[in-house]
Parts: sequence; structure tokens; C-alpha cells
Amino acid sequence: MAALMAARSSKARLASQPEPYPSSDTDQISSRLGEAETMNAAKMAVRFGFVALAGLTLVACQSKSYNSAPSGGGKSASLRAMEQVAIAAHKCWIASKDPAFKSYQMANELNNFGGTPRFLLVPAKHYGGKPLLVVQARGASSRVEVFGPLMSDPLSGRIGADIARWQTGNSDCGAKA
Repeated sequence: MAALMAARSSKARLASQPEPYPSSDTDQISSRLGEAETMNAAKMAVRFGFVALAGLTLVACQSKSYNSAPSGGGKSASLRAMEQVAIAAHKCWIASKDPAFKSYQMANELNNFGGTPRFLLVPAKHYGGKPLLVVQARGASSRVEVFGPLMSDPLSGRIGADIARWQTGNSDCGAKA
């Protein structure tokens, strides 16, 4: 009788312990489905994380100024002045095909590495040639400097008057020579 009791208690002990592997095919399938659902959930979480990270990166790249005064987009005073003068010079001297400037081409160097925004007038047939006119502004100043061989030419009066007018914000072309 003692042997029968011992056998029953050992069977009960074995039945209460979980099996290391599922015993039936349905248990194996349901276990694998549970693993697949867990993996899908993990993949979805990773994908969501990437999407969230991409969204945050885009938001971080956006810049917004809360300053009510126009700042010129972080541009220096010299660059703002030279952009204004260069646009007017191109419109009035080059694009309009002004006969006084027909033999010249404009070479913009507003974003050069030296930090001195400028544009040059060079011979039309030799773009890489020596500049005949240099118009530039330096540093934090919006004062525009003009120099070169054309400033000793009869055209220098017109060049000086045009640059002075454009520097004030008036983009009119004025009288042609």
C-alpha cells in the first residue's frame, strides 16, 4: 500500500510540473503563433520608433524666427547690400542689353569663401579674364566699394550713380548712356 501511495504522489508531482516542450501539435502551433505575434508587435514598435525619429528630425531641421524685425535670413549686412545691388546691376546693365555694358559679362561671387560678397564685370569674350570692375562690401558694413579699370573710364560717372542709387534700395535703371 505504501508503494501505491508513493507511485501516486510521484505521478501527481510530475503532472504539476510544466513540461519543457509542448506535448501536442496544437500546443506547438499556438506557442509559435504567440511568438509570431510577439515578433510582429516588436517589428511594429521598431517601425513606429523609426517613423517618430524621422518626424522629430524633420521638425528639428525647421527653423522659425520669432523676431518681429526682419533679419534678412541670417545674412550679413554686406551680403544683403550686395544682393540688392547685384540684382539691379544685372537687370539694368546685362539683361536689358544696355549698349554701354554690351562688351561685359557679370560674374557673381556673392557667396565666396573669403566672406566678401562681390560681383565682377569681365570681358564678354573672355569670362575668365581680368576683372574690369569690382563691386563689393566687406564685413558687417553695408557700404559698397567700387574699383577697377572701368572706374577711370568715362562710364565711371554712370557706374557710381547707379551703384549709389541701388544701394539705397531704389532698383530703377536710371538714364542710359
